[in-house]
Order: sequence, then structure tokens, then C-alpha cells
Amino acid sequence: MNPFYQRAHFLTAAARVDQCPPDEGREVAFAGRSNAGKSSAINALCHQNALARTSKTPGRTQQLIFFELDEARRLVDLPGYGYAKVPDAIKHDWQQHMAAYLEQRRSLGGLVVVMDIRHPLAEFDRQMLEWGGRADLPMLVLLTKADKLKTGAARATQHAVEQAVSAMVGKVEVMLFSALKRQGVESVQRLLDGWLEVGSATSPAGLPDLD
Repeated sequence: MNPFYQRAHFLTAAARVDQCPPDEGREVAFAGRSNAGKSSAINALCHQNALARTSKTPGRTQQLIFFELDEARRLVDLPGYGYAKVPDAIKHDWQQHMAAYLEQRRSLGGLVVVMDIRHPLAEFDRQMLEWGGRADLPMLVLLTKADKLKTGAARATQHAVEQAVSAMVGKVEVMLFSALKRQGVESVQRLLDGWLEVGSATSPAGLPDLD
């Protein structure tokens, strides 16, 4: 367990890109479809129960939610208009803001696309991967609820997704994850350490060295 991620706390919410915190330091964004387990994954990674609120109402979160890890590092919970039952005009507005955020945010160090292992690579997932690829971001496909499948079936799905995403956008890491069983938590944290430059002696100016 990495205690650094237990520091996560709510910082602010932004309905538009121009309402985001100053574009400095490092942050990693999380995106996911309805019931993909995004909030549960964020909570598990941060060793908290209610940091990211889970909801049975698809698309309820309509803002970018920023969680601060320290004064220069953040996690970002992206809104879910891509799958919510909302008017087309609102969905189009969401698409514009998400594309702008992913392609223009200089402090964005990586994108985690959360997918239910039983229903991976839906239209929304592919859209997020396309935007992330266009922005040349390092990406992680997080196959959640891995405990719902037997080990062999989970590994087979992981391999199939790896092949599919490599044909779409090039190198993308794919990991199995279970918030319930805490499977994959430490592996994902190590990846985030690199993206956020946690403990790096070569951290950008203004980022504290956490060693």
C-alpha cells in the first residue's frame, strides 16, 4: 500500500475547462462508462471509502472533479456525458470540453480509461482512447470487476483488449483490477507514480521531491 495516495482530498469541481485549477504540476485523469467501477477504482487506489462518490444514477457526475494529492499533484474524475442519457446538445458540449481538456492540458500526465471487464471497448471507451491518442498521452485501460470472471477468462479478455487497443492507438497498458479484492491496486499505483513523477529526483520545477 502506498500511503501517498491516502492524502487525496477534494479540491474543486469544474463544469468547463476554463474553470480548472491552474495548469501546472502533474495530474492523471480517469474516465469510464456507466457502472464501469470508476469511482470504486479511485476509492480503492486512494485507500478511502467515499472519496469519489459512487452512484446508481448513470451520468450523475457532470463536472471534472479534482482531487489533490499534494500542492502539485492531482487526480481528476472526468464526467460521463459520453454514456449518460442526456440531450444531444449537452453531449456535444461535453465532447468539446473533454477533447479540449485532454488535448490542451499541459499538466496532464496520463489517462486511465476504466472498463468493466465483461463489457470492454464500448463506443465511449473508444472515443476516450482516440482523444488520448490524439493528445499523445500515456494511457492505461483498467479492466475492473476482474473478480467476476475466472482467472483464465480474465486473462483472455485482457489479451484481447491489448490486441484491440494496440491496433487503435499504439502502446496502451492494460491491467486487471478488482476494487473488491484489491487486485491490481499496487500495480496501478506504481504506474501513477511514474506519470505523476512521485519521488522523482527530476521532478519539474515546482513539484516537491517526495523521497
